This record gives sequence, structure tokens and C-alpha cells, in this order.
Amino acid sequence: MTTTSLPRFTPRRALGRTGFTATAVGIGDLADRTVPREELIATLARALDAGLNVIDTAPGYEDGLSEEVVGQALRGRREGVFVIDKVDALDAPVAPQVELSLRRLGLPWVDLFALHAVKSLAQWEALARPGGALEQLEACVAKGQARFKGISCHHPDALVAAVRSGRCDVVMFPLGPFVDARYVEQVLPLAREKGVGVVSFKTFGAGKLLGDTEGYGRPLQARPRGKVSSPGSGDQTPGTPELPHLSVAECVRYTLTLEPDVMLLGMGFPNEQDAALQAAAAFRPLDPAGMRAVRERAHAAIQGKGAVWWNPPSPDVAAG
Repeated sequence: MTTTSLPRFTPRRALGRTGFTATAVGIGDLADRTVPREELIATLARALDAGLNVIDTAPGYEDGLSEEVVGQALRGRREGVFVIDKVDALDAPVAPQVELSLRRLGLPWVDLFALHAVKSLAQWEALARPGGALEQLEACVAKGQARFKGISCHHPDALVAAVRSGRCDVVMFPLGPFVDARYVEQVLPLAREKGVGVVSFKTFGAGKLLGDTEGYGRPLQARPRGKVSSPGSGDQTPGTPELPHLSVAECVRYTLTLEPDVMLLGMGFPNEQDAALQAAAAFRPLDPAGMRAVRERAHAAIQGKGAVWWNPPSPDVAAG
């Protein structure tokens, strides 16, 4: 496949108190068992060649394939790359999970292990208790298996508590055109105040903002009503609704205007890299009116596309 040349990215800002200077864009998960492993490794290497210096993975991404691909792509070029891995099973012993992930990566240590997908304040409180998963992860850091620790989280209240605890070096959470306003208005400024690194995800709303999917490429089970296309009117199948979408550039521009330390983007294919990185290289901040307009279009674009699991219900605060 012919691809365009990518822009070159240089480190932009410190990732919280870690001391690592990160590029604005990080490499999200690109594991896909339908794609030959060599292609996945080459795609990841291509992003590294463009200067991106943060990589995110987890054992649950294609049952360990993501970790294996990351490890192979980093052979001979580990220096200067901030590697994030996760602890997926939050109610199981942490040390064996860390050891297995490091074996799959083929690395003696990573920069950050994060407790993955914390879903509520109550769950965070349980993880932070004496003897809980966070204390176990701290022991792994003390052993040199990671330099830093943190959480990946889908609940603003849990994130606020985690940042205030002083026990997280980095927090990972949704930022983009359709996220709960508390992520932006409460979590983001608090993390900056406390020197906690911010790594964002859900720029594209799990793909819902860009296409007709229930998330991560899963087709819609039931299409919402909408304008019905006519033959020859575009890419839509005749007779199906034309659902509203945002562009890659709009989503990237909106998220970078919020200024996370690192914006993770899934870039599993070269054409996806082309679109995302060209948009990031051309970034100019949106003004408040522009931000509001993108949020309004995102609200329309996400309707009827399944659960928005990263926005917990709140009686007081609507989604951004």
C-alpha cells in the first residue's frame, strides 16, 4: 500500500512529574490478529520513525499480541521511548501479571504500569486499600519492574480521588469531543496542579464519531433513523441512513486544544497514521466558539451508536 510521508514530531512537554518529555501524540493499541504480525510491527516502527515516543499496550489487547508486537518493534530502539503497560485483572495478584507482561514484551522493565479500566470511585477505594492492587503495584515499582505507576479510568470521581491521593504519577482518561465535562473541568486542571501526567484516549469516541459503529469497528446492530441516501449519493449503501460524522482533523484539533500531555491515538494501519498525524502536525487551537461547535456536532454524531461506557451517568453534569 502506498502511503504518504509522515511529518516529524519532536518532544513537546513533560509528562507530569515523570521528567520524561513526550510528544503530543502517543501510539495507541494497534494489535489485530487479522493482520500479519510483520505488518503490525512495521506500522508501529513507522510511527516511531515519525518521532512519536510514547507507546501504550495492555495484556488484554488481542490476548497478549499487542505486548509482543510492541516488544519486537522496540528491539534495538528502546532508548527514549516511554512504554505504558497495564494490569488488567484488578482483583487478582498484581506481581504475576506484571511478570507475564514483561516476558511478552521481552523487557526487564517499563516506564509505567497502570491499573486498567477503573470504573468507579468505590473500585478505586478498594484498589487503594492496604494490601490492595495499588500497594502491590507499588511493590513492583520498588523492584524496578516499572519506573512509575498510575491508573487508566472511566470515572471522573475516581480520577479526582486518585490524583488527590498522591499515589499516581500518571492518569489516563477520556478527552475528546464527546466526554463527560468533569474530565475537562475537574480532572484535567487538578492533575496539572498536582504535577500528575495526563495521557488521554477516546479522541474519536471509540470510532463512533468517525463512522457508523458501536465502537472499535463493531457494526451497528440497529441503525437509527436518519436521512435515507439515494443511489450514487456517496459511500452509503442505498436505503441506509446518512448518519452524522466528524472528521479525523476535527477530533484531533479539539483534543489537542484541551492540552493533555499526550493524546493516544490508535493507528493500526498506515492510512490511519497518515490522517491522524497529518492532522496533529497541522494543529492550531480552536477558540471557544469552535470548541462548542465541535461538541454539538459530536453529540449528534454519537447518537444511536451504542453505549458510551466512558461517560458515567451523572444527574448534574451532562456530557461535554
